[in-house]
Amino acid sequence: MPAEPIDILTTTPQPAAHTCGCGGKDEAEPVLDVRTIPHAIRHGAVFGAFDAVAPGSSMVLVAPHLPRPLIAQLQDRGPIDVEVLVDGPDAWRVRLAKPVTA
Repeated sequence: MPAEPIDILTTTPQPAAHTCGCGGKDEAEPVLDVRTIPHAIRHGAVFGAFDAVAPGSSMVLVAPHLPRPLIAQLQDRGPIDVEVLVDGPDAWRVRLAKPVTA
């Protein structure tokens, strides 16, 4: 079986153009503020949003507390890098990054 050619990129690939027709544009690092999402569906909303993050990219989560149980659940689902940007007291901002896997 012949080997597949490998492209070596000299720059970081840019996200695909926003093509849904809504007129919006994608942010470099999306922010999801979960403080207004009902707790019963909050984790599911974060899972869906994080699933949409491309490998090598990240999102910022804004929560009413440091979301340790949620972070543990995300770690159970796959590799994740976590960085606390703001440590309360009214809101916590946490960067959730999806590393590029080999």
